[in-house]
Parts: sequence; structure tokens; C-alpha cells
Amino acid sequence: MKKDENKKIKVAFPHMGTIYVAWEMALKSIGVEAFIPPYTSKKTLSLGTKNSPEAICLPYKLILGNFIEAIEGGVDYVSMITSPGICRLGEYGRNIEQVLIDLGYKTNYIELNLYDGIKGLIDYLKRISGTKNYFKIFNAIYLAIRTVFAVDELESFLSYYRAREIKKGDSEKAFNKALKAIRQTNSISKLAKALKEGLKEISSVEIDKNKDILHVDLTGEIYIVNDEFSNQNLERELGAMGVQVRRSLTVSSFLKDAIIPKIFKKGETHLERAYRLAKPYLMRDIGGDALECISDVLYAKERNVDGLIHVSPFTCMPEIMSQNIFPKMREDTSLPILSLIMDEQTGRAGYITRLEAFVDLMRRKKMKAKIEENKKRPFVQC
Repeated sequence: MKKDENKKIKVAFPHMGTIYVAWEMALKSIGVEAFIPPYTSKKTLSLGTKNSPEAICLPYKLILGNFIEAIEGGVDYVSMITSPGICRLGEYGRNIEQVLIDLGYKTNYIELNLYDGIKGLIDYLKRISGTKNYFKIFNAIYLAIRTVFAVDELESFLSYYRAREIKKGDSEKAFNKALKAIRQTNSISKLAKALKEGLKEISSVEIDKNKDILHVDLTGEIYIVNDEFSNQNLERELGAMGVQVRRSLTVSSFLKDAIIPKIFKKGETHLERAYRLAKPYLMRDIGGDALECISDVLYAKERNVDGLIHVSPFTCMPEIMSQNIFPKMREDTSLPILSLIMDEQTGRAGYITRLEAFVDLMRRKKMKAKIEENKKRPFVQC
């Protein structure tokens, strides 16, 4: 697409947690304006639900809602990710594009295939920007990848401090300040500096180092795991209950599997671990993130965490399969597992009640284990 020299192309993409930060960095570096729609809200959900098939999953509805809000904000392109394989995600793009046409919107639509790797990213950025400058394109990709890893590191720090903070909300304030600083950078060196300052900012939050903390792994469908609106601020709620959360599915772990060339990878990737650990319960990939979820239960058990929470959108078939395997895994591992299914009808009160009950279960199990351990210790008379 040829650009007006006096006008930057505006490109919008759906929200999924903090992924917009990396997209924004990449597009800015090649001279394209990243239009960030209002963060996903009840209005977004309403717009998406109104124009979606009833049985389609929550991420589809939210992505469509994001696009409608972006188009009404005056973007030139809406950008969608897609993938081959056994998942409805591969059909999202064509359906959403047709819905937008049916609604009378004239905005350009473009897709990025997740499993085309670096080549797919290059072709995508060339088409969006109109540039043939490969140095700029490679720099944009590298900057985006480094940004994803930087933000994931900040979120990991946030989880540690949020579970232990003295004053509720201080950690998140520090995190948001750090995120804002990262968005204002435009180079690898400035990004590294902003990350260092951001980690320092979060580390300055006053915490109770002696607080009895529970450790929980969070797994499930990647969109719901990483998007705070979709999972109703799950990590924030758990943090307030004294639970440190580790996301098993992150954007950076996905990049290691699908985008980053093998020669640049260090250690075992999430997908490689999934094929290694899931075999006793699931022999092959059945779509979505099911294989990874099954393996995440066993990986959590290996590390002696206190429990695992599995979140998924209503009607997601791969995750329904995962949930049907979990009862057997609970028997074999004695690991507490909570499955939460999310859609536009999920009520907050019942959701919080289930979280509180699960946290209480983990605390009692942990206390019982300590009592049993003390009984095994030899009695020493003074």
C-alpha cells in the first residue's frame, strides 16, 4: 500500500494483556502509527457479542470488539493473527473480516500467520509499511521480541512483590510506571535501561519477606491466561490473597516455540517440554494449548508448587479435553487443580468465591504437610 508522505498509516491489533507494547514498538520503528484501541471493556465485549455467533469463544468476541472500536477510531488497517492446525483460531480471521464487511466497514484487513516464523513477520511488516529496507524490518522484529521478554520479566517481578506487598496496589503502580517508561523507548539500549529502572522501581515496594506465600502455576488457553479482562484480573485477586502466580503460558514462551530460530534458543522450550511430559496422558497435539496444559500439571508437580489453575474460554474443545484428563492427574499427583471456564456470563461473585475456596484448600494441604513432616522428625530431649 502506498502511503501519503504527510500521513502515517494507522494499524490496530487486538488486545491480549500487554502484547500491545511490543506491537507498538515494532510499528513505530518502521514509521507506522500503532493505533491502540481503548483497553478491552464491557463495551468492547458488548460490541463483539452482538455481532458474533452465540457459541463462539470469548477471545473471538473480544477481538471483534477491539476491531470495531479501532475502526470507529479511524484506523487504516486492522491486523489479525492466524494459525493452521486443529483450532478455531485459523478460522477467526476470515469470519471477522466478513463480519466487518457486513457491518459496512471499509478498513483494510491483514493477517499474520503465527507459524510462518521470521519470514512471516518480514512479509507482514513489508506490507504494512511499504518499506523494502530490511535493516529497519529486522530491527523492528528484534526490538519487538526483546520488548516481549522485558515485559514478561516485569510481570514476573510484579507477581512476586504483589503477593508480599504491605500496601495493596503499590506493586501494580510501580509496574505501570515501568511499562510506561518502556513504551517511551525506541532502541535496544534504551529498552534495556528502562527495564533495569523498572525492575528497580518494583523492587522498591515495601514487602513482608516473612509472609507465608502460596505458589500457583497458571495455565490454559493462552489468550485467557494473559489477558486480565478475560480472566477477571485473576493474578491481582490471587496476589491480594497472598498467592504468587507463575504463568506457564507467556508470549515469550510462545515466541521461543514459533518465531525464534532454533540456533538462538537456550534450553528446552515449552512445547518441547510438553511433548516430553504429557505422553502418559496425551499422546499428540489435539489443538489449542491442550498438550501444554497437560504437561504443565506434571511440571508444577516436579517443582512442588501448591496448586495449578486452568483457565479457558467456554466451548474451547481442546481445553475441554484437558479438563477431562485432570481428574486422573489429580489422583496421580495429589496436586490441587482448579478449572475456571470464562465467558461473557461469568459472574464475579461466584468466581471470587471459588478462588477463595481453592486458596483455603491449598493452605490447609500445606499446613497438613508441615504437621506430617514435623511428626517424622526425631524427638530430641534437652
